[in-house]
Formats: sequence, C-alpha cells, structure tokens
Amino acid sequence: MLFHMHCPHCQFQQLNDSTECPRCGIIFAKYHATLDRQVQHAVERKADFAIPYMFPQWGTDLLFPSGPRINLVVFGGRLLIYVGLVLWGLKFLSIPMETNYVGGSFMHMINLPFHEAGHVIFTPMGRFMQVLGGSLGQLLMPLICLGALLIQNRDAFGASVGLWWFAESWMDLAPYINDARALDLVLLGGVTGKDVEDYHDWEHILRTLGWLQYDHTLAHAAYILGSLLMILAFLWGGYMLRVQFKNLQSS
Repeated sequence: MLFHMHCPHCQFQQLNDSTECPRCGIIFAKYHATLDRQVQHAVERKADFAIPYMFPQWGTDLLFPSGPRINLVVFGGRLLIYVGLVLWGLKFLSIPMETNYVGGSFMHMINLPFHEAGHVIFTPMGRFMQVLGGSLGQLLMPLICLGALLIQNRDAFGASVGLWWFAESWMDLAPYINDARALDLVLLGGVTGKDVEDYHDWEHILRTLGWLQYDHTLAHAAYILGSLLMILAFLWGGYMLRVQFKNLQSS
C-alpha cells in the first residue's frame, strides 16, 4: 500500500485519496474549507492596512490597538495635534542640520531642563557619565513618556507623540555634536566652548573616546536617525487616527 499524504492535524500518514483521517477523525474537506476562510479573512484585513502584520499578535495589540469608541471632540483635538506636529516636523526635516534651526526652536527650551537634570542624575557614575548624562536625560524623558503612554495608558496615538519628541531630541543634539571641534555654539550661560575649558559636553565626550575627528559624521548620523524616527511617528500617529476615525461615536 502506498502512502502519499499526512493528516494536517495529527500528521498520520495515509492514502492521497482519503477523505477522513482514521486516527483523529478530521474530515479533510471541512478542514481545508475552514483554512481557506481564515486565509481569505487575513487577506482582506491585510488589504485594509498592512503595517500591523509586520508584528506578532501581542505587538499588534499594543502598537496598533483597535481601541474603544472615541468622542468626536477628543478625536478633533488629536487631529489638530497631529497636523501641528506634522507641519512642525516637516519644517525640521526640510532645514539642514548646520543651520541649528532645531536648536533655536521652542522645543529646545523644553529639552534643556531634562538635559541639565541628566547631568545631575548621572553625577554618581563619574565625570564621563555626568557629561554624557545631559544628552541621555533629554533622550530618556521622551522615551519614558512614550513607554508610559503605550504600556500603562494603552494610548498608541499618545505614544506616537512621544516618539515624535524622541526623534526631535536626536535632531536637537546633532548640532551640539557637530560643534565638538569648532566650539562655536553659544551654550548655557552665554559662553562658547572656546571661552571655558572643558565646558562643551560633546567635545569632552568625543575627546575622551578618541572620536573627536568623527564629530560631523556622528552629528549627521544623529540627525538622520531623528529624521527617520520622526517620519515613523508621522506614520504611526496617522494610522492610529485612521483607526480612531472608524471608531467615532455616532452621538
């Protein structure tokens, strides 16, 4: 007797023309019909939007939740925030890093307290970490907000705003890194790195690491990373608004 196939349920070997598995009793026609319906349903959902299928189920539920019904006023507020962040972000993306436009923006004043707090927080870890802690502080704060909104509040749209801030913080650091050798930027206190010895964070960091000659390369890498993250924030936030628009309450 020749065997040509295995049962898709229990893997029992059997004849190719079998209609039912003698071991587990599964009826092959019904099994394949159910499988076809599941595949068709997945294709239809994927056609609606493909991004969530890049993630495992737990990731999809966390990053792209279907969400409850949403009030029109709340949705309108989120839409205004999104449009504002996109327009502002496009301004950041369109202007070269060397102009330090991002460093002269209002967001720089928001980042600055967390930058200075980072110096204090990382002081017990030694001089190098104290200096690096300023940059870490302004990067960690938006990440903490992103994580809290996503994991604690289950607010994926709010988390996309946190990602936008994290991206902007990278772009904000880039001109500072780029100035490590030139020391021309006016720093806190109204002085430059030329005026006060060992005052410029990134001059100290890169000199300690022996990477001072790579300041421009690292700065452009930070700016590009921030730009890509900002575009990702646009896509994420836009998708979540699309989902929430479908969940608008009728009254």
